[in-house]
Amino acid sequence: MKAGDPELKSELDATLHARNELGSDYESALVESFLEKVEQRLDTTLDRRVRRHLAEQQVNVARGARQPQPLGGFGERYGFGIISLILAIPLSAIATATAHTEGLVIVWLSILGINAVYAARDWPWFQRRPGSPKSDWDD
Repeated sequence: MKAGDPELKSELDATLHARNELGSDYESALVESFLEKVEQRLDTTLDRRVRRHLAEQQVNVARGARQPQPLGGFGERYGFGIISLILAIPLSAIATATAHTEGLVIVWLSILGINAVYAARDWPWFQRRPGSPKSDWDD
């Protein structure tokens, strides 16, 4: 779906024209109708992209290509740690100002827990069982 999609633009123009003729009493119904059309258009586009992606994966597997390696190298982990520390500063200040030491402890335990779960996602007991689908899209 393109940003300047002429079909959606004409639908929007028709909706605005109908709103001018009918008045603001029907505004919510007109907006809901237009949003349904946009949602249907997005669903169609998403379905087409998912089918294309799955077809590309099947072609790659049929050709004997290796599966793409998941992201999660050093740069991603380093970035996650930096973002955690950057967000920890204002969260610590807010927690200390509102809930004093208890709030500070809760914030840092939460940050520690989030980072521990993120780091542990590659550990063997967090991996999917053999034979189970890798995602909801796989059969």
